[in-house]
Amino acid sequence: MALKKNDTKTGINRADKLFNERVKKDEKEKKSLTTFSIEPSFKKSLESQFEEMGLGWASGIRFALKFFQKNFKFNNDDNVDM
Repeated sequence: MALKKNDTKTGINRADKLFNERVKKDEKEKKSLTTFSIEPSFKKSLESQFEEMGLGWASGIRFALKFFQKNFKFNNDDNVDM
């Protein structure tokens, strides 16, 4: 849906209202950028495994972390000692 350019306050308010309604409907939790270091050979093996599954690097890592979390529950989620 295209909005006509309208320099009046009414046009701007309409566009803001439309945009804000759309954001509220599609609102999701924001992602957090996380970095970590691994050996290049291990990364290559993970990349090839993710590729076989039809996943890219980031989606494969998210999948692996969710799988780990689902299958290895801890008694106290807030204070995990490693």
